[in-house]
Amino acid sequence: MPSIIGAAPAFVALLEQVSQAAPMSKPVLTIGERGTGKELIASRLHYLSSRWDQPLIKLNCASLTEGILESELFGHEAGAFTGATRRHVGRFERADGGTLFLDELATIPRRMQEKILRVIEYGEFERVGGSETVDVDVRIVGATNENLPILARTGAFRADLLDRLAFDVLVIPPLRARREDIISLSEHFAVTITSELGRSFFPGFSEAASKVLLDHEWPGNVRELKNVVERSVYRWEEAEEPVAEINLNPFDSPYLPKTRGLALPTKGDVATRPIATRGRKTHTLPLEFKEVVREFEVGLIDTAMRASRYNQRHAAEQLGLSYHQLRGCLRKYDLIDDYGRARNDDQS
Repeated sequence: MPSIIGAAPAFVALLEQVSQAAPMSKPVLTIGERGTGKELIASRLHYLSSRWDQPLIKLNCASLTEGILESELFGHEAGAFTGATRRHVGRFERADGGTLFLDELATIPRRMQEKILRVIEYGEFERVGGSETVDVDVRIVGATNENLPILARTGAFRADLLDRLAFDVLVIPPLRARREDIISLSEHFAVTITSELGRSFFPGFSEAASKVLLDHEWPGNVRELKNVVERSVYRWEEAEEPVAEINLNPFDSPYLPKTRGLALPTKGDVATRPIATRGRKTHTLPLEFKEVVREFEVGLIDTAMRASRYNQRHAAEQLGLSYHQLRGCLRKYDLIDDYGRARNDDQS
């Protein structure tokens, strides 16, 4: 079983829920932001179950086209399509008796969703290009960072499949909700990279470095924390002194080329930008007051975030808010994940 570090109440409650759900053979959904450890939770579910000595098969659904995804899930017969020279055993068949972990579940096309639903309901399927019915006993664990109930209401995800998958739902708390674990996780990653570097021991973090780790919001969660800690230890040349510098942004350089056609904003730039309202600028009565206010506030936030290249502290300054007030607005309108992804796309 993979080791999982965490003593924060929210995380301990999750682990207790995992232990309770593990003995069941019912489908389970793991939902969480990127980098929270959905695959680790799926592995824990498997190895705590009676299927622990059977296969744990994993598939990232987002990385495959619909045709390849169908073949990977259900297999295909020789001659099923051009290039299919022999039978291919799919993930469902390979996971027979064990667990199938489907990552990025929300990206699965609706036609594949229907076929997966049939496997869950009847325990059988046919390979692509075949007529033989294959019977399997597979527990499905799905993972996503999307709000599946909303996708189901909009038709982007089958509601009947969601009903079958959601026997239990494990929502993984983000790292910012388990700050008690930040230092222990950081020390674990630091000790590991210290060993890889061939150094004799890890001298710890300075008080200032620990404060930086604790104060950061960690939009990339544990995965981001791991990268930051390993990079900071690797760059720290005083091997016997506590690590005093935390390198949060590897792109932080005055020589980094600017994106073509764009310039980094200054603090005065926002004042000259038009305010976007994401809606009509004039309104007629009657109207939905809360919706109009929402459009206006989200428009202001969006303008400041874009002008600040998705730097939340800078955007808060432009809006005359404190950092925590802006974070409260982002949570209120469920925008944290959207701007986290936008910032990563902007930086890449």
